[in-house]
Amino acid sequence: MAGDPFGTAVLRERVLAGWRAAPDRFREDANAEEELALGGYRDRLVVELAQNAADAAARAAAPGRLLLRLAEGPDGATLVAANTGAPLDAAGVRALASLRASAKRGDVPDVGRFGVGFAAVLAVTDEPVVVSHGRGVRFSRGDTRALLREAAADVPGLAVEMERRDGHVPALRLPFEADGSAPAGYDTAVLLPLRDGAARDLVERLLAEVDDPLLLALPALSEVVVDVPGQPARTITDPSARWITLRRSGSHDPELLADRPTEERSRTGWSITWALPRDPATTVPAVLHAPTPTDEPMAWPALLVATFPLEHTRRHVADGPASEALVAACAAAYTDLLREQAAAGADVLRLVPTGLPAGRLDAALREQVLALLPTAAVLRTVEDGALVRPRDAVALEAPAGDDEQVLRVLGQVLAGLVRAPRAAGPAIAALGVPRIALADLVDQLPADPDPAAWRRRYAALAHLAADPAAREALAALPVPLADGRVVRGVRGLLLPGPGVAGEALAGLSAAGLRVVHPDVVADEQAAGLLERLGARAVGPVAVLEDPAVARAVADDEDGAATEAALSLVAAAVRDGSAGPWPDWLADLPLPAADGEPAPAGALVLPGSTVAGLLHPDDVLEVSAETLRRWGAEVLEAVGVAGSLPLLRVGQVDLEDLPDALADLDDADRWAQDVGPGSAEEVLAVRDLDLVREDAWADALRHLAASPDLRAALVDPVVVRRPDGSTARVPAYTAWWLRRRLGLAGHADPDADSAVAAALPPAPELAQGLDPGTRRALGLVRDLGDLDADGWARMLAALVERDASAGTVLDVLAVLARAAADGAIGDLEPPSRLRVPQADGAAVTAAAGDVAVADAPMWWQRTDLGPLLPAPAGTATALADLLDLDLASERARGRVDGECPDDGAGDVPAGVRLLLAQAPPSWCEHEDLSVDGEPVEWWVDGSGPDAVVHATTLAGLARGLAQAAGRWGRRQAVEEVLTAPDRAAAVAAEEAFG
Repeated sequence: MAGDPFGTAVLRERVLAGWRAAPDRFREDANAEEELALGGYRDRLVVELAQNAADAAARAAAPGRLLLRLAEGPDGATLVAANTGAPLDAAGVRALASLRASAKRGDVPDVGRFGVGFAAVLAVTDEPVVVSHGRGVRFSRGDTRALLREAAADVPGLAVEMERRDGHVPALRLPFEADGSAPAGYDTAVLLPLRDGAARDLVERLLAEVDDPLLLALPALSEVVVDVPGQPARTITDPSARWITLRRSGSHDPELLADRPTEERSRTGWSITWALPRDPATTVPAVLHAPTPTDEPMAWPALLVATFPLEHTRRHVADGPASEALVAACAAAYTDLLREQAAAGADVLRLVPTGLPAGRLDAALREQVLALLPTAAVLRTVEDGALVRPRDAVALEAPAGDDEQVLRVLGQVLAGLVRAPRAAGPAIAALGVPRIALADLVDQLPADPDPAAWRRRYAALAHLAADPAAREALAALPVPLADGRVVRGVRGLLLPGPGVAGEALAGLSAAGLRVVHPDVVADEQAAGLLERLGARAVGPVAVLEDPAVARAVADDEDGAATEAALSLVAAAVRDGSAGPWPDWLADLPLPAADGEPAPAGALVLPGSTVAGLLHPDDVLEVSAETLRRWGAEVLEAVGVAGSLPLLRVGQVDLEDLPDALADLDDADRWAQDVGPGSAEEVLAVRDLDLVREDAWADALRHLAASPDLRAALVDPVVVRRPDGSTARVPAYTAWWLRRRLGLAGHADPDADSAVAAALPPAPELAQGLDPGTRRALGLVRDLGDLDADGWARMLAALVERDASAGTVLDVLAVLARAAADGAIGDLEPPSRLRVPQADGAAVTAAAGDVAVADAPMWWQRTDLGPLLPAPAGTATALADLLDLDLASERARGRVDGECPDDGAGDVPAGVRLLLAQAPPSWCEHEDLSVDGEPVEWWVDGSGPDAVVHATTLAGLARGLAQAAGRWGRRQAVEEVLTAPDRAAAVAAEEAFG
């Protein structure tokens, strides 16, 4: 059969004979092919073509190459699949034209097994052709249909079956001879003329998906070239540069294949390939390859290619003993893969299967892998990088589990500690690695006394303190102390600053201070961690404030504690600290000039300012040697006086003074004068009662020159009263000096004219002092400086100095407004007052004879005794302050008689420009008297409803101004009444007032 080398005619005749003999056989073949084409093989075209190419390469025992080219032609597009390897032969043609009768038998390492894969071509073509070395075979649905019609002419049953199928016939049962050759360099080519546009779309999609997994599944192929029009050709070669592979192979016990079809039972060999992408970002196919893709879902970070037994569609794994055995082999191989990766230094946690399985096979494989991995050395310890089995490892709980600094430090004290990144938590759990809480690990840390080691550990742990849970866990850290002890727990420890070290701490060791070793806190991060965990950062002053230090000094027998305290003070002074210093430092025993010890607070510096101010009998100087050793600044800090001593006492109850204040001269009287209540802080200058009489000028200049001493003099004390209100009261120092020096009530050198005229000038003692100091001493610069006592002295001074009416009026105006504002407080009422008169003079009168004029009209009533004028709205407050009557309390103020019938007159309109609240009319009298006393004008009521009585235009102007509440415009009103045409001009001028 030279023209038909593969005997296709014989094959066709056999098939047609069978169909003629048994039309049901035709029906079975048609249904089987249709099921394959539309079912299990509907989208496996490229895979099946590649599988056939791999089988050809395997039979030729040479690396296979595959070309997948989409070629354009005049009749449409054709998919060309050309491969190297064993050429097409007669057995192959018979297999192509058969269903479930593959030419691949025995243990030949072929991929295809069932002889049905070629049916995948029917998804895109009705006319497939296979050519090899000038010979070939073709299939044609159309030619098959034509032959069937001829055969059915004398077989009615076959004709009926074709009619039932609407002419649809199998395409791959009748082979036809063909000729042609594969593209240069290839041995065999499959030519698939594409049926339509949908077929082309499918082919383009399948070609675009060709990548490394195809070569990994079919290792017999060494190269795949994909050539699509309009795109650069893609060549896929050796995937080992991109994938790490582990391959295993073996043979099944024949008993395991007893449930498989006959031809499969003869193929006992199995193979496994795990392929892991070198780039974690590479997408891994999410299905099992057996060896080509199936529909078995696999949610794994590596591709599994394994020769599992498959059901007839080759989509799913067939259940049975062989599959179970292969699952175990795959699990062992995957465990080996992770072990090899761990040995190579890779992080295998991302390769541990976690989460829910994707299917039954996935679940079975996970179960066995996760049973094997805990005993495989796949994790590295953080201490030395040694490989360790998960069951022998331990991991820290978050947030420290993936913290490199923390692990590096803690790995030195915890054997088997491995990294546990937060993202790998499920993997750590799946491996069964025990978790240890940070708090439990802290409890296991040894009480290592080496401060340098702890400094490194604290620095590594420092950043964890941002997490509240981690702070709580770290709170029990061991901490080495300065005295050599190691304690557990950080809260309450003292962190020494610069200057708190060495001999000072050694001298206070007996005090029981819990001070962290200075070498620990030399690192800023370590110190910061301890502080956030509850330790208290302290400088020398803070150490001195610890009650344990005061007790140690009080019990000091050999002077070591005293020396330590002085060393701390010296360190603080060097650092620029100005206190406040603990009160107990004044009790430090220091050598005096006579050789005997004395409390620091009882000593003064030789040649100091205070030594020159006090009486010689009250001065005890510190020894010259002590001064030389420690220096004046340190000694002053502990209480040795170089200037007048300053007391600073907080939270003072004025009804129960603390001892430090109660010992001051007359402090209890000061508290009574300024109380009741409490003060948050009181500053006071001590030993003022010891100043020599001839040294007061120097003492005052000394107080004014020292900022702290001056503050104790000039700054008032803020007192909170029992009712919750606050008051600013004179400081003790100011109160005491006012009483002692008698400067209060004198006019300040810069006093205004009213004060200078009323008060005696300041004595020479106040010369050269700044204004604030002079005011604190009681000198009066202006009337606003006066308190209740000052006002009492001022009123007395007006009498004593026969003050003029102008001075008296200036003083009274300020006093009345201050009284109305409640700014004076309790004032002792004077017995005599200086009173201005209507004629411009001033007289002195007994206070009981004086009244306060309620309103300007009362000033006309000379029958009521001396009257004090008061600014509007202040008369009542002034009368109450001075304990005087109001003029209205001494007389009824009733106008005698009625308004004359012809006396009513209208207020000119021009007046209303000046007085908006003036009444519209007034009452003119020839003669006017009130309570029987003659007056020029009077007002009943106020505002627009008032009744103004007057005998003159001047009186009318005053009455209208009082009624309208604009007393200051009385003269302008009089001008308008006199010259009405000037009303607008006068109103404009008053607008400037």
